Amino acid sequence: MPMRILVLGGAGMIGRRLIDALVADGTLSGRPISAIHCFDVVEGGFASPLVSTSAGDIADADTITNLVEARPDVIFHLASVVSGEAETDFEKGYRINLVGMQNLLEAIRLAGDDYRPRLVFTSSIAVFGAPFEEPIRDTFLHAPLTSYGAQKAICELLISDYSRKGFVDGIGIRLPTIVVRPGKPNKAASGFFSGIIREPLAGVEAVLPVGDDVRHWVASPAAAVGFLLHAATLDTADLGDRRSLTMPGLSVTVGEMVDTLRRIAGDETVALIRREPDAAISRIVAGWPRDFSAERAANAGFKADPDFAAIVQAHIADERARKHETGGNAT
Repeated sequence: MPMRILVLGGAGMIGRRLIDALVADGTLSGRPISAIHCFDVVEGGFASPLVSTSAGDIADADTITNLVEARPDVIFHLASVVSGEAETDFEKGYRINLVGMQNLLEAIRLAGDDYRPRLVFTSSIAVFGAPFEEPIRDTFLHAPLTSYGAQKAICELLISDYSRKGFVDGIGIRLPTIVVRPGKPNKAASGFFSGIIREPLAGVEAVLPVGDDVRHWVASPAAAVGFLLHAATLDTADLGDRRSLTMPGLSVTVGEMVDTLRRIAGDETVALIRREPDAAISRIVAGWPRDFSAERAANAGFKADPDFAAIVQAHIADERARKHETGGNAT
């Protein structure tokens, strides 16, 4: 039976990669894909006839109801205000990150007793707050120290409750910080983790606002797409009532990231990193988790990157391919 897919936040970097992967495969869970709809605040352009697009506000209940009326079999919910913006714009963060989820779950619930789609939600390791155990295990308390983390944690609870009641078949995947993100910097407080690799490789200066001893949990864009696809196909009955999992990743320090860049691209590239301490960024980063065991996710079949060098090399390969496709500057 053909499958219909809805991707909320599909015009973003991960969303576009996910849609490209779905189009390239043409199937999901062994079923042919008949339609993919990409929804975001801006319309994304896709060449495939499988993909339709629309733009709007996820916090508008009527908009989301209209999207759900098409009865997609799988819904990927990637739409979100990023961490830094959610912290500085309190109202916007809750409206998009929380009200958007409430609208979606209610639209699914009210669509009828015979409708129970798979919902894959991109949560975040920001649901955890200090003081941390090392490594953080799957039983560790959710105690977010940012508005963004609180919004994601509430959404996880909602997914578990709506799934328990049989309204939806939901799963939350707590993504590590995704590096190396291509393109322009965004408003995420974690953006420098990508910037200190991406910009120097492009011959551009990058600002490093924290010390080399800062440790963080990261994964590549390709790993993130793999997490999403696997979450859409696994048997959620094996998860029980705990519907959210911390994804596997790599625990690396900023110093280790810089050393990896030096080994791959040389001292001249690393010299483009300018250390400029930022107390606000350092304070936010100090409240983030640094290392996880991620045993539940590993046991469920989710796969991490092999090492940080593989992440950097994958980014270089992606940029070369993009430059070849555009016939110009990949950045």
